[in-house]
Amino acid sequence: MALTDTKEMFRKAYEGHYAIGAFNVNNMEIIQGIMEAAHEEQSAVILQASEGARKYAGSPYIVDLVKTAVRQYPEIPVALHLDHGSCFEVCKDCIDGGFTSVMFDGSKHPFEENVRITKQVVEYAHAHGVVVEAELGRLAGVEDMVSVDAKDAIFTDPEEAAEFVALTGCDSLAIAIGTSHGAYKYSGEPYLDYERLEKVGKLLPNYPIVLHGASTVIPEYVAKCNEFGGKVLGAKGVPEDMLRKAATMAVCKINIDTDIRLAMTAAIRESLVKHPENFDPRSYLKAGRQAVKDMVSHKIQAVVGSSHSI
Repeated sequence: MALTDTKEMFRKAYEGHYAIGAFNVNNMEIIQGIMEAAHEEQSAVILQASEGARKYAGSPYIVDLVKTAVRQYPEIPVALHLDHGSCFEVCKDCIDGGFTSVMFDGSKHPFEENVRITKQVVEYAHAHGVVVEAELGRLAGVEDMVSVDAKDAIFTDPEEAAEFVALTGCDSLAIAIGTSHGAYKYSGEPYLDYERLEKVGKLLPNYPIVLHGASTVIPEYVAKCNEFGGKVLGAKGVPEDMLRKAATMAVCKINIDTDIRLAMTAAIRESLVKHPENFDPRSYLKAGRQAVKDMVSHKIQAVVGSSHSI
C-alpha cells in the first residue's frame, strides 16, 4: 500500500466515534516505534512533521523513512502530514515533495487573510491530490519554539468555523477549545469546551475536526525524566478521559507530540544512567524506540480509540 490521504480515515473515524492519532516524527526510531504500535493495534495513523522536524532531519529523509515504513507494514493506512505550515511556500514544497496532507496554520492572521492563504493552499493541494487542514482560533503554549501566551489564546467561534470551511474548502479544521501546545498546558484545572465543540459539530455535520496540543504529559514519564537527571518541573497536560470524550464527538484527529518526547527522553536518560559504560547509540535508542511504541499503543487504545479499526 502507498501513502494515503486522510479522507477515508476520517470518514470511518467519524462514523465509528473514534479519532486517528497524529504523531509527530523527527527520526527513524520514532517512526519505527509508531509503526510497530500501529501494526499491533491494527490502526491507521498519521505521521506528521513540523517545519522544525523538516529542518532537523531534512524533508527527503522524512519522506523516504515514512515510505519505507509503509512498505514494511502495507496493511496499515498511513498519511504523511505537514504540521503547522507557516506559509503557502512551505505547504507547496511538502505537496511537491510527497506529503499526502498539509496543514496551513493561518491562525495568527486576521480572518480574511487566513481565508485567502488557506484557499490558495487548498487550490494547489487539491490539484495535486493532497488534502488540507486549516486552523481557526489560537492555542496557547509553545509550538516549534514559538510561544503563544495564554492571554493571546482565542477559542474558535462556531459560526466563524462554518463560514471559514465554506469559504476555503479545507478538508479538516483545527479548532481551539482549551488544549495547549507544549508540556505546560495549564496553571489551573484542565478544561475543554465541549459545548463549543458540539456547536461546531452541528454546524459542520460529518466534518472532521482536529485537536492540537493534546498530549497528557503523563506524570510517570515526567517523574522518570526528573529521576534520571532531567528538569521537567510543573508540567501539566490534558487528561486522557477528556480527550477520549472529544474523540467520540466531531474530533477525528488528535495530535500527540509532547508525550512521545517525554517517553523517549525518559527511556534514554534511564538507559544512560543505569548503563554508564555503554556508548553504543543503538542501545539507548532501542530503549527510546520501545518507549515510543508503548506510548503510541497506549494512546491508540485509551485516547483516540482506534484499535482494531482497519
